[in-house]
Amino acid sequence: MKRTIVIIDDHILIANALSSIISNFNQFEVLYVCENGLDFQEKLKSKPIPDIVLLDISMPVMDGFETAKWLKETHPNVLIMALSMQDDEQSLIKMIKHSAKGYMLKNVHPTELEKGLNTLVKNGHYFPEWAASKIFTSIGDDAIDAASKLSLSDREVLFLKYTVTEMTYKQIAEKMFCSPRTIENYRDSLFEKLELKTRVGLAVFALKNGYAE
Repeated sequence: MKRTIVIIDDHILIANALSSIISNFNQFEVLYVCENGLDFQEKLKSKPIPDIVLLDISMPVMDGFETAKWLKETHPNVLIMALSMQDDEQSLIKMIKHSAKGYMLKNVHPTELEKGLNTLVKNGHYFPEWAASKIFTSIGDDAIDAASKLSLSDREVLFLKYTVTEMTYKQIAEKMFCSPRTIENYRDSLFEKLELKTRVGLAVFALKNGYAE
């Protein structure tokens, strides 16, 4: 079964070109194209909700930030992949705060776009190396020093190391010779201890504090 996509971009030529490219991906299909967030809201009144939204940031009427915030509140199960020309740290972090699960640039090669969409569906997130680097540096030197301020078990530390990989939680469970439920317990415990809410946050913490390379 193909995953459905809606493209929201005020540049119609770019949106249609993206739609044409994605039509060649076996795992995905584009339902429709919207010019901005408000146009998307209107079309949702009569059209189906997609699995994924490819979302531009700079748009008139209702931009990507507003649209992502609205989607988070009304359709939290929709996966948001920002697709923009903006590669600045502020835009990246702001989109993540509004629940974007991925971020790619519009000059991305079709092969990477397909890889990004597949990873987004498989793992629930996709951030290429350049984006991950900006996320990590944005934390700054005042990030929590887990070694001295937190009490993490050896198993939690091992789980942290695996969060930076492309393995699913089920695959991590197999690697750690435990049940998926135990992995969920490690995850939830770390969410509470580190005051985080997502796997991306765990991965950022692990890399920033030397738990993974």
